[in-house]
Amino acid sequence: MLEDKDLVSIQQARTLVENAHQALLTFKNFSQQQVDQIVMNMADKVEKHARRLAEMAVEETGYGKVEDKTIKNLFAAVDVYRHIKDMKTCDVIAENKKKRVVDIAVPAGVIAVITPTTNPTSTAIFKILCALKGRNTVVVSPHPNAVQCTCEAARIMYEAALQAGAPEDCINWIETVTLEGTTALMKHRKTNLILATGGPGVVRAAYSSGKPAFGVGPGNVPSFVERTADVAKAVRDIVTGKTFDWGVLCSSEQALVCDQPIKAQVLEELSKNGAYFLNDEELKKLNQLVQLPTKGLNPAIVGKSPQIIAEMAGFSIPAEIVCLVGRPGGVGKDYPLSMEKLSPILAFYEENGWEAACQRCIEILSFGGLGHTMSIHSNDQHVIMQFGLYKPAYRICVNTPSTHGSVGLTTGVPPSMTLGCGTPGGNITSDNITPLHLINTKRLAFEIRTIDQIQFQLSDELVSASTDRVKQPTVQDELEEHVSDVRGSVRDVVDQFLKQKINRSEPSSQATQKEIFESSAKLFSFEEKVSSGPVAEFVCEDDVRQALVNKNKIVVNSNTIITPSARDLGSEKNVFVWES
Repeated sequence: MLEDKDLVSIQQARTLVENAHQALLTFKNFSQQQVDQIVMNMADKVEKHARRLAEMAVEETGYGKVEDKTIKNLFAAVDVYRHIKDMKTCDVIAENKKKRVVDIAVPAGVIAVITPTTNPTSTAIFKILCALKGRNTVVVSPHPNAVQCTCEAARIMYEAALQAGAPEDCINWIETVTLEGTTALMKHRKTNLILATGGPGVVRAAYSSGKPAFGVGPGNVPSFVERTADVAKAVRDIVTGKTFDWGVLCSSEQALVCDQPIKAQVLEELSKNGAYFLNDEELKKLNQLVQLPTKGLNPAIVGKSPQIIAEMAGFSIPAEIVCLVGRPGGVGKDYPLSMEKLSPILAFYEENGWEAACQRCIEILSFGGLGHTMSIHSNDQHVIMQFGLYKPAYRICVNTPSTHGSVGLTTGVPPSMTLGCGTPGGNITSDNITPLHLINTKRLAFEIRTIDQIQFQLSDELVSASTDRVKQPTVQDELEEHVSDVRGSVRDVVDQFLKQKINRSEPSSQATQKEIFESSAKLFSFEEKVSSGPVAEFVCEDDVRQALVNKNKIVVNSNTIITPSARDLGSEKNVFVWES
């Protein structure tokens, strides 16, 4: 037996990080064409080993099915590759000509790749492809129970990368795996980023390492079958997702929430699709098996067939059964089937109406699955949109298995084996991880306006803002206010004078008229200058308009009678000239 295994693991981690760093110094200068050739060669080679790696994974871990793990390996090597092959991840990756900004890709650096026991080879394939697409180098730390299969996947990809011209030590893997070694890898000063997939302890360790990290939270996926759904397809999808690789994907369905009016149809379809509904005694036995005394999940049931799980619980089921279904009775630690089970065990709830189902789904997600995934089977677009808008999950799969839809196998989301849960799940992102998450973007920004222009603009904006807040009166404002007051005064004076003239008042009124007009004229803005033209005795509005047409002035003095409408128009158009 190897002594001081932890020290050996720590030393391996340190050496491999140093090697990866040296490789990075060369690899970061590779062109997009060189990188794409390396990635293509890796994907091509590992595709040919998809089934062998799946067999190794099942044999070493005891989890899942060879056929389904083969599909996952092919998904990582083929579907993911097709999605990322044309991505720009080197040098100039975008240019905004209008704003004169150029985006330049820079590798994140040395990436610590932490892989799980549930999906040991497909996760390694996916992460290595994405990392090298961004010109990063990697050190892989396998799960202690999946060392051989994970290291073999890394070795196949490394040989393919070297054949395509990649630098030595661009891909590295720890063979003596311990918690101490993995911790040393994550905390090494030359480790730049962590890609962690695993249990809550591994993810917490990644986030507490002091390094940038992409970790993923657990999934506790509810699947709601609403009354307008195609029930036969919905149940078939749910059972397909639940039983894929015996339920080890964290986005597999954990609970079926049934709309009450279609309960009978749903139960019938479950039976048709190989589901077994537990009786009370069987449910009690299964609860005792699923949950440990510490309230955590019993790892012995993970990725096992329903027959093995039933036998472990103390009862038997027919050979054709593919899924166990039971009523938890509630959600929480006192209801074992309501947790994430990573096995072909499905919780069953019934609710009357989508609003009640909505609350049940939120309750399930809140018990260990916040931010991850859920699915809805419905043909009511309003209900679908309500779930999309308000459910605390960042992948809501519609009318498709959540297992396959969440990773991008049956939907249009980016194909990925690493699914972020956002801040509700304690993650830095809610995205499906792609190579674009594993590069830094440098921006070359050219001047589009000078500092003088900015100062002028800011000054102008400040003046405008000040004017909007408290409008200060200008000279023109004061003049207009003055003229308005004068017009009212002159109108009153002239109207009074005309009335006196029409009524043929006593002779003394002529003197009064002159005094009144002289008083009002002083208030009026007439042009004051000596003119040789005749002085008008009486001016009406038509006289003013004719003068405007002929571009003439009208000479007035204290004896001129001006009608109110002529006075307003003539003053506005500056027609009058005062005769001294």
